[in-house]
Parts: sequence; C-alpha cells; structure tokens
Amino acid sequence: MKTYRVFVWVLASVFALNMPGFGWGNEGHMTVAYVAYQKLTPAAKKRVAVLIKLNPDYKNGKWTKMIPAGTAAKFRPMMLFMIAATWPDQIKSEKGYTDDGPDPNGNRPDGATSSQNIGYTDHLHHKYWHFVDTPFSQDGTSITSFTIPTPNAQTRIKDFRAVIASTDSDDLKSYDLVWLLHLIGDVHQPLHASTRVTAAENEGDNGGNNVLTCGTPCKSKTKLHAFWDDLPGTSKDPNSAVTLGKTLPKPGATLAADTDTDHWIAESFDATQKAVYVNPPIGADDGPFTLTAAYKTAAKKLANQRVALAGARLAKVINEELK
Repeated sequence: MKTYRVFVWVLASVFALNMPGFGWGNEGHMTVAYVAYQKLTPAAKKRVAVLIKLNPDYKNGKWTKMIPAGTAAKFRPMMLFMIAATWPDQIKSEKGYTDDGPDPNGNRPDGATSSQNIGYTDHLHHKYWHFVDTPFSQDGTSITSFTIPTPNAQTRIKDFRAVIASTDSDDLKSYDLVWLLHLIGDVHQPLHASTRVTAAENEGDNGGNNVLTCGTPCKSKTKLHAFWDDLPGTSKDPNSAVTLGKTLPKPGATLAADTDTDHWIAESFDATQKAVYVNPPIGADDGPFTLTAAYKTAAKKLANQRVALAGARLAKVINEELK
C-alpha cells in the first residue's frame, strides 16, 4: 500500500508539471468580467445576455448550476457573464472537446482548422489561441529566426472583434464573444504575451511553463506561469471574484480607453522582462527558484492592476463594437 501511494504521488506530480498554463485562473477571469460588467451600458448588458444564452453550457444548465445559491435575480445575468468568461478553459476538461495541432499537448496551431471560426460546432480546444509567444532573450541568444506561431491570442482577438461588430449570425457572435471575454483577460497576464529564448531553449520556455519556482523548504514545485495565473486567486466561486473586483485599483482613464490589441500585448511583453524574469530571484535557467516576499508582493500588485485594466478595456470593446 505504501509503494502504491508513493507511485500515485509521483504520477500526480509529473502530471501537474506537464499541464499547460490556462491564463488567469477562474477567479482572475471572472474578476475581469465583473469589472467589465460594471461599465457596460444598459443596451450592452441586454445584448450580451441574449448572446450568452446561446452557449451550449447555458442551454444544458451547467452555468445556471454554477451561480451561487441565494443569488438575487438581478445579479444572475452578471454572474452568467462572469462564468462565461471561463468557458474556453472549461472545455479543456469537458467531454467531446479535443486537442489539435502537432504539439502533443495541443499548444501549437497546425493547418486550416487552427484558424477556423465556425462557432459552437467547433469542438477543438484551440489552446494556442490563449497566448502569443513573443520572444525575448536574456543571455544573448538570437531571436531573429524565431517565428511566432499563428493564429494566436493577438490575431484571434482582432478576428473576433471584427465578427461581433459585423452582421454575422448571433450563434457565431456568441461563440466569439465568449472567447473575447476570456482572451482579453489572458493577454493582460504577462506570461501570455512572451516566451524566453535561451541557448538551452531556442524555441522558448513556453511562457514560463518550463521555469519552476519552489517553496521554503523546497518540498513542492510550481511553474512560474502557474504562479502568475493564480495571483488574482484560485476560487471558483463567483462571489470571490466580486469581492476582489471591488478592491481593485482604478486604472487611469487614458490606459483604460486604449482598445488597441497590439498595445495590450506590448504592455504584457514589457512587464514580462521588467517584473517577471527578475534576477534575483529568477536566474537564467529553469530553476527551481525560491520567490522572495518582495517579488510576490510586487507580482500581486501588478496582477491586480492588469486584471482591472483588462476589465475596463473589455467593457469599452463591448460597448463600442458589439452589434
């Protein structure tokens, strides 16, 4: 029995270390959506309510069951909006959806289906839509030959924005809207806009997924990417996201009004180099590294700022572009 338990622990550890990053966790994505919902116009709220109800997980009752018990009727549309923002991660564990592309974990695009936009009949995970691998190097390794895989979060956000502003069907707009709720949050997470290229990893470190952090003492290891994903919190309860959203700093008006997707990516890319891969504690290899208290405090502050900014920008996009 003892041997079996050790085997299960080792297997679970290996599985955890090989799981791809999901962007902000559920709480982070729901908080982005909560912030956005407070800024939507009455007309926009009515429109998103109609579109969200076309999602298969609304139709089958899954999302309704995720609304906390006792939620007042007037807050239920907001809760559904928040839950919808997590759907592109939800499908990674739902039956009927599959990985695609040449990468064993489905993290790289391949072929025409990678760029398709066909609505809810699409049962591919499209994990590569969640990030854009913009390369940088700290050890002098050349990045001139590095090709950023496409489609990616940057290209898909632009494509989906074009659809919600068009005369396309509501079914397609629903699919693209739910992805937008998620991806606009994703690209405000610094490690979803970058990959560190080194002499040892000339194809990049998968947005920090190859870099390990460690506790004190070093009994367990966490991916650097996962550490940043979880900074807003790890709760699946929408009420936790509401609580967090109410405490976030208000972004400056000029930044909040910037709806240029390229600017969002550039900000996250810049933050990666200035705030994520900071030595100390993070050196030139893949660790594991022990994160300092100062690093954790600064990271939490930045993550909260990015979540608040993502929410404000998401609202502006919906208010101005959704038809």
